[in-house]
Amino acid sequence: MKIHEYQGKELLRKFNVVTPRGKPALSVDEAVKVAEELGGKVWVVKAQIHAGGRGKGGGVKVAKSLDEVRKYASDILGMQLITHQTGPQGQKVNRLLIEEGADIKKEYYLAVLTDRATQKVVVMASSEGGMDIEEVAHSHPEKILKEFVDPLVGLTEKQAGNLAFGIGVPATSVPRATELIRGLYNCYMETDASLAEINPMILEGDGNIKALDAKFNFDSNALFRHPEVVAFRDLDEEDPDEIEASKFDLAYIALDGNIGCLVNGAGLAMATMDTIKLFGAEPANFLDVGGGATTEKVTEAFKIMLKNPKVKGILVNIFGGIMKCDTIATGVVAAAKEVHLSVPLVVRMKGTNEDLGKDILKNSGLPIISADTMADAAQKIVSAVAGK
Repeated sequence: MKIHEYQGKELLRKFNVVTPRGKPALSVDEAVKVAEELGGKVWVVKAQIHAGGRGKGGGVKVAKSLDEVRKYASDILGMQLITHQTGPQGQKVNRLLIEEGADIKKEYYLAVLTDRATQKVVVMASSEGGMDIEEVAHSHPEKILKEFVDPLVGLTEKQAGNLAFGIGVPATSVPRATELIRGLYNCYMETDASLAEINPMILEGDGNIKALDAKFNFDSNALFRHPEVVAFRDLDEEDPDEIEASKFDLAYIALDGNIGCLVNGAGLAMATMDTIKLFGAEPANFLDVGGGATTEKVTEAFKIMLKNPKVKGILVNIFGGIMKCDTIATGVVAAAKEVHLSVPLVVRMKGTNEDLGKDILKNSGLPIISADTMADAAQKIVSAVAGK
């Protein structure tokens, strides 16, 4: 789960991370009111969407008068902001963050995430802040410093200090940078985040160290422990079909192809999509019904897939283990009847109660195409969609 920048900063402040003063705004008038409350002569008007690259896309503006705050807020609010992470369709801006200006002398990069290779939390820092860390990693990997954290000890003051010194924070500001780095680590751990990123962390003219931006991802499996994080969820930033799928514990992601896929298990789902591509077609979605699928879940899965007008055929690929083939078959038949299925349907199932499942499909009276192997199934659905 992702949250907005202003929400991330709200979390960070609870862990003694210094951020610029600011408030969210949902309207132009509210944006001007926030700027008036903040005072000063310079404000930053920032689009709030779940994507990076907002500045390059025109979603971050520096205002030097209240009139400019009004103008920029009016320009940004409601715009379809296109960045390298939104895709060409962009993302509509429904809320803003209005912040006080900052006296930026230097920008740094800071992030906390889990390193799979070492199975430890790693804190990364770089002197090259304010730009895509992927570019830095590609062009100047030596400028990215890492400290791996012993889970029994946590991030030590020495490790945080090494990072601060290593990225060139002036000696007089190192204690402040150390406090911020440890605060970010503690926030990451306490909230069960999967990513906590500050880009940029800034050095101001008076020596202060602040988090100018904040990006968080959270482990969805741990959200039951964090109702305060769940409260930050913005459904406007999520795909409506993915939201609907999550209500039924379905893992669904829409893609650009025309063959819908219903599979049990993420690995099998990926292999199924690859096989469809191998035979010259494109999958319309990733959809994992998991190991506890019911007739209701399968029916909802069909409904969600068929909402996509691009879907011209459906491939069901089931490997029965915990998930019994007859349960899926019953669900497939019920779903096909309820949605009045009008596109080709190919079903391949192997494993627990396989024969019983195949009998249910065979005796359903529906034009369901059976397949024995994954390749056979992919070839049959590709041919059926092509009208061959």
